[in-house]
Amino acid sequence: MSKIEKVLATGKTHTAPSRAGSVDIELSSPGDVNPAHVFVAAQPHPTAEQLFAGAWSACYTAAVGLVANDLNVALPADLSVDIEVDLGKTGSAYFLQARLTLRVPGLSPEIARTLAHTADQICPYSKAVRGNIDVTLNAITE
Repeated sequence: MSKIEKVLATGKTHTAPSRAGSVDIELSSPGDVNPAHVFVAAQPHPTAEQLFAGAWSACYTAAVGLVANDLNVALPADLSVDIEVDLGKTGSAYFLQARLTLRVPGLSPEIARTLAHTADQICPYSKAVRGNIDVTLNAITE
């Protein structure tokens, strides 16, 4: 698997389960740290990296819920998943790489790691990229 030498763009998402049983996804605009909730003609449109990260984070969040249910772990109300997908170059070739961060405040680090890694094993998006792109997985309990 090739490593990216120069990052050209990053798509960032923040996903959290909503009270209605779905997920809320915030997409950032390139170069802006604030979420862009409405995309109009005057503002930048979402990038492919943002859309991929958003779909992946929604799937991964659902996988975390399935794993937690199987392990009889009560998830915190403020659970969230952050995924960053980079488009980059090595030489003249283009590649993707990603960072997934599961935030589960109040859980033990061991349980958090188990949730993060087991969800990664069952999430269809994680399976699709496994062995194809460089992915870093983190679990934060603070």
